Amino acid sequence: MKSIPHPIQYQGSKRMLASAILKYVPDNTARLVEPFSGSAAISIACAYRQKSSEYWINDANKPLAELLRLIVDSPLDTAAEYERIWNAQHDDANHFYQVRAEFNRSQSPYLFLYLLARCVKGAVRYNADGEFNQSPDKRRFGTQPKTMRNNMMNMSALLKGHAHFSSLDYRHVLTEVQSSDVVYMDPPYQGVCGERDSRYFSGITHGDFISTLDDLNAKGISYIVSYDGRRGDKAFGESLPKELALLHIELNAGRSSQSTLLGREEITYESLYISKALAKRCMYPTKCYREHTAQQLTLLQKVSRYA
Repeated sequence: MKSIPHPIQYQGSKRMLASAILKYVPDNTARLVEPFSGSAAISIACAYRQKSSEYWINDANKPLAELLRLIVDSPLDTAAEYERIWNAQHDDANHFYQVRAEFNRSQSPYLFLYLLARCVKGAVRYNADGEFNQSPDKRRFGTQPKTMRNNMMNMSALLKGHAHFSSLDYRHVLTEVQSSDVVYMDPPYQGVCGERDSRYFSGITHGDFISTLDDLNAKGISYIVSYDGRRGDKAFGESLPKELALLHIELNAGRSSQSTLLGREEITYESLYISKALAKRCMYPTKCYREHTAQQLTLLQKVSRYA
């Protein structure tokens, strides 16, 4: 396996930052837990690097969680379904919209995979009724079936027999974690928490999340949180409270495409927070790596971060 397989590649995935994030996951971790798994990029990368032997992959988006399970447990059948749906698009210009309508009715994970592969920028969007409403990318047909099958087979080889899948509220998952686990969390960012936003199947409230992290600290749980960031001197959301005593690290996520379009050269930084229990476990200093005072953005400005 020459490269890390990613059958689902959508906007917001941490696959490009996985190597940097996994520096803070100890070798021989008993279990990696992802309460907000998305495409499960961190679990896949962790398994590729053999940092853990067990994984709990959870996402509130039930079709997504079920799709991940099918890819791992039944990759050939899932690949065959994808190829069938993918091949049909060449005969019908309205194929994507027909698949989208059927998915919104049935919630079939097979249909969801095709929509993810073909939609604009791999960006998930939902309307106020919770229906998938993103449009097709007219410049491409989505991942070729052969490539998709190879990625599925490789992902299955990494995780089959080692992964548990669920679609639960993140708080329920976190009540079950153990001190030997490492929890990686990539929740909806602060600007949309507690509000209906088209980029997320469901949101969380900032206060509830902070309270949950406080509970994890009291239990000595090792965890990592990707939660906010900045572009230049402009911040996206507030830093997590100092009272949580988290190690704060900034990851260079590269040049901002939005700034480039506006003629500016600005680097996007994503914040990573490491729990005190994990910092001690890895023998990292338990003080902030870097702190910044930056201009707070409005909700509409935050949307540009995903452009």
